[in-house]
Amino acid sequence: MEGIEIPTDVVARRIEALGRVGLLPEGGLYRGVYTPEWAEARAVVADWGRSAGLEVREDAVGNLWLRLPGSEPGPAIVTGSHIDTVRNGGKYDGALGIIAGLTAVEALRARFGRPKRTIEVLATCEEDGARFRSRLWGSRAILGIIGPDEPDAIVDAAGVSIGEAMRQMGYDPARIPEARRADIGAFIELHIEQGPVLQASDHQVGIVTVVTGLTMAVAEVTGRADHAGTTPMDARRDALVGAARMILAVRRAALAAGRPAVATVGRVEVWPGGSNVVPERVRFTVDIRHTAGAELRRLQDRVERACRRVAWNCGLDLDFKVVSSTPPTPLDPALRRLLVDLAGQLGLKFLEMPSGAGHDAAWLGRKFPAALIFVPSQEGRSHSPREYTPVDKIIPGITLLAAALHRLAY
Repeated sequence: MEGIEIPTDVVARRIEALGRVGLLPEGGLYRGVYTPEWAEARAVVADWGRSAGLEVREDAVGNLWLRLPGSEPGPAIVTGSHIDTVRNGGKYDGALGIIAGLTAVEALRARFGRPKRTIEVLATCEEDGARFRSRLWGSRAILGIIGPDEPDAIVDAAGVSIGEAMRQMGYDPARIPEARRADIGAFIELHIEQGPVLQASDHQVGIVTVVTGLTMAVAEVTGRADHAGTTPMDARRDALVGAARMILAVRRAALAAGRPAVATVGRVEVWPGGSNVVPERVRFTVDIRHTAGAELRRLQDRVERACRRVAWNCGLDLDFKVVSSTPPTPLDPALRRLLVDLAGQLGLKFLEMPSGAGHDAAWLGRKFPAALIFVPSQEGRSHSPREYTPVDKIIPGITLLAAALHRLAY
């Protein structure tokens, strides 16, 4: 595929432009779904799409589609990623995949004209679940697997349901089924690695083999609230002390399982929260991941048993609930082989590797052939204002993406 040049300056300008949308005073970004910042970011991408001569539309949940029509009928070739961010996030997670897809399609159109197969650049409306506990809302809408009760049942920290948030932005939750797609022939996502492997090994791109499975649990520990000054230490039922021991037990369970097993407690809430009150109740999340389904289930069991042992030993009550569970997702073998072949032809130093983070490609890969390309993350940083990938480390990934889109669509 001679003659394709990815404009470094355009990529850099787009990263900076989108990276200014949703800036927080304390640093980092926040573009929660159905917020003004989220809408502004979508408007920026839509303007880029129109300027590139692409057809622009949004679906019933707010996924944004930029379309280059093909000359022949058939399922579309789709690339893209998510436009939402976590709170205090960076400007590469998700957004880079949208910028990469648009820039690759522009380059292909300029060099080869109209494709045989339609190509679409997708900006999904919610992947990280930063505002609502509704991760991959956009991808699940495309798959048609959002339940009819979810719009009213899922709420944010302020008690606003995701259905009400949709209405505030002009979307009708009753029309969510209209977002379903059955005409996608392949989905290829480019994403930062969000880990240190590529940088440490000096590989230019990663070609993902499997996306990790993820179990999310919520543990609620209940003891007794007492006066902090008058209650003897040996007479307390301190829920926070018990929760702290459980959190250490979660870490030990993951370390004992070995790589690539990971388990993380990322959120802790304490009641009643007074400085002079023995904590009565603690709720914390447990994020458990593994790339093998059987090992994921085994680690989940170890974590729960360890937490229950602590509760028993401390005289505390424990409610441990699994709130979601996603099995590991192997990505499409044919698309992986295509990427490996093209990376070799392009002379890229590539690594076939698993992904320890969930992605739109994993969910869309349940129904459509899907692939995932990684570019390095400096120091492995992500979900942080310090998230960064130099543009010269991005271009090889976009070049590989463009080559794959060319092979599939032209």
